[in-house]
Amino acid sequence: MMLPELGHFALILGLALSILLGTLPLVGASINSSLMMRLAKPLASGQFFFILISFIVLGMAFLQDDFSVQYVANHSNSLLPVQYKISAIWGGHEGSLLLWALILSGWTLAVVFFSKSLPLIVYARVLAVMGLIAVGFLFFILLTSNPFDRFLPQFPSDGADLNPLLQDFGLIVHPPMLYMGYVGFSVVFAFAIAALLGGQLDAAWAKWSRPWTTVAWAFLTFGIALGSWWAYYELGWGGWWFWDPVENASFMPWLVGAALIHSLAATEKRGVFKSWTVLLAILSFSLSLLGTFLVRSGVLTSVHAFASDPARGQFVLGLLAITLVCSLSLYAYKVPQVRGRIHFSLLSKETFLLTNNLLLIVAWVTVMLGTLYPLVLDFIGGAKLSIGPPYFNALFVPLMSVLSIMMGFGIISRWKDNTAAYFIKKLRLVAFIAVLVALITPFVAFSEFHFGAFVGLFLFSWIVLISLKDMLDKAKSSKGLVYGLRRLKPAYYGMMLGHIGFAITLLGVAMVSIESDERDIRLSVGDQAQVQNYIFKFESMEKIEGPNYLADRAYFSVFDKDSNKLIAALKPEKRIYLAKNTPMTEAAIDPGITRDLYVALGERLEGGAWAVRIQIKPFIRWIWFGSLIMGLGGILAVSDKRYRKK
Repeated sequence: MMLPELGHFALILGLALSILLGTLPLVGASINSSLMMRLAKPLASGQFFFILISFIVLGMAFLQDDFSVQYVANHSNSLLPVQYKISAIWGGHEGSLLLWALILSGWTLAVVFFSKSLPLIVYARVLAVMGLIAVGFLFFILLTSNPFDRFLPQFPSDGADLNPLLQDFGLIVHPPMLYMGYVGFSVVFAFAIAALLGGQLDAAWAKWSRPWTTVAWAFLTFGIALGSWWAYYELGWGGWWFWDPVENASFMPWLVGAALIHSLAATEKRGVFKSWTVLLAILSFSLSLLGTFLVRSGVLTSVHAFASDPARGQFVLGLLAITLVCSLSLYAYKVPQVRGRIHFSLLSKETFLLTNNLLLIVAWVTVMLGTLYPLVLDFIGGAKLSIGPPYFNALFVPLMSVLSIMMGFGIISRWKDNTAAYFIKKLRLVAFIAVLVALITPFVAFSEFHFGAFVGLFLFSWIVLISLKDMLDKAKSSKGLVYGLRRLKPAYYGMMLGHIGFAITLLGVAMVSIESDERDIRLSVGDQAQVQNYIFKFESMEKIEGPNYLADRAYFSVFDKDSNKLIAALKPEKRIYLAKNTPMTEAAIDPGITRDLYVALGERLEGGAWAVRIQIKPFIRWIWFGSLIMGLGGILAVSDKRYRKK
């Protein structure tokens, strides 16, 4: 069949249209040709169409088990379930880059349809910049990572199979969501470059950029949370995957994106921080490219880093260098022309937003140094060094604590000027209740006091109570509270949800880090073990057969120690995937609002016993629940009608 060649040809056509999109509208904007600028829309539509065709063709190759295509043979198998054949499209390097290109063309098309009210010259420049970004990535795919390369004239009768770690629902949702966030920052970057080219870093630019920034950040939030949740239940060790270098690669643009959202708000409302805001826009997309380089260059060793090829890493590093040099040169040339002189007091909302921005940037630098320093040291021939959680926690926990305190002041403060008396009046009751909650809750929940739990509970209560107080204050109306609440805009509710979601995640991280209980125990069928107030009884074992694996499945009953009441039945598995005899651990989890019961099988031991890992994870679900609320807050904020006004 010639379908793979059709997909390859469609990709080449997509590149050709991207080149035209990246040049003609820019030329049109420079010579004021409305005809050339209006070409941006059909070119963007054509680019999306041909990249979509290419993506569909690759999907058909997987569904038809076309093992003459190298990428299919390396990442699929005839026994692989259909849902994983589909997600295997982005289960490896080449296909995930094609997904990246498709999402980039999708974001470009979204700008076409949702930014019709933009001045034509801005519209043309934004789409042209996105076209140039697509040129870089499509060249990358076609020159170094073509997913349609064939095994010719001979090809294997069956495929090597998809990595068993990736044969999970997480692969279906995590990479697309993460890429939606990563690539979404390209829109923000394009708006920043368009604004610099036109010398118009004003409130209108901030208003145009803000919804795109918020949506991209929301998708990135969803993607990071899904990756964390996936690692928790799939890898069998019970962690939620923070401080892994590959996860740091996505966390860095998230931190800068959060700073950008708040900076754009100040630029739109008060006309301040213009040059700082556009620098953050450039930085957020550059960090997305840096993340791509880290994952695809082979410089990182991680469970979920893609296989390495130095040439590919050099290509992405070249793209990053070109992006930074061109954008920062334009920034240095144009920014002196657009600086504003707007004054505000030390206790104003502007000051608190700027402080939060600086804290987020310091947090980003902390993560970046911890991630890149060992790589640089290794590159220059120094000692092998591994920087892990102790470094990040020692620096990150104080930063996030101060950030949370400042966040509370920022929520309640007013633009331009405030007084100390105003803050004392607004916050004294909130602070008292937050301290009270933080002191009492550890004794009620865990029968002991721990300073770390106190700090987490205080910061959680501080942010949530201030958010609710601010909402009620703003909703006060002579027509009643319900009317006042209905009068508040979606953008405000989205902001409030974002802050509350952050507080919930913060509490989840604090509690699970401090109060978790983990035991590695040798158990045989019929044995039992006590962990905290739970009795775990090893009931039986059986062998089962899956679609492409064999497994030993254990059955555990969990009882309350005091009442002897059955709480849960857990079925952890130890699997062997047939294609390569790859072992995998499938943990069994009984989820709860305040705790998870977690059991994973280790290795089979002598005498028929098993190594069993049992864990109690308090409040761990709050990490992902809070992240979900943060992301939903971002989506709600951009639904505000003012972002759709012409």
